[in-house]
Amino acid sequence: MVSRGRLFDVLDHPGFVAEDDGAWLGYATYRFEEDELEVSVLESLSRNGGVGSALLAACVNVALENRARRAWLVTTNDNLDALRFYQRRGFVTVALHPGSITEARRTLKPEIPEVGERGIAIRDEIELELPRSEWEGFVARYGR
Repeated sequence: MVSRGRLFDVLDHPGFVAEDDGAWLGYATYRFEEDELEVSVLESLSRNGGVGSALLAACVNVALENRARRAWLVTTNDNLDALRFYQRRGFVTVALHPGSITEARRTLKPEIPEVGERGIAIRDEIELELPRSEWEGFVARYGR
């Protein structure tokens, strides 16, 4: 995966799996560096059941337990469903990195597709974070 100009293997990151009787419903990984937690993967295999929210809450709880300063993530400009999901849960846009995916495709990971969801060209990274003041309420609301 590429995030903010760095290539990394998310399998090296700790994370969580949501399951029901052994069947995976979703998974999340995160990267903790200095005093920041970056959610590196969030994948719900079952939409609209609260799985993604619960996994995200588990990551935010790690940030709380470790007294992090920041809980954040990056998505691409084409990922409208993710942008909607995160913003509905209180995440705010803190940065737009124009052309960062174009550059990552050129220098780090040429297999990144040119076009993504709904025929939108994949060019930019959008950085979102959950305000620190919202963490406890977020975990209480979405944690399981």
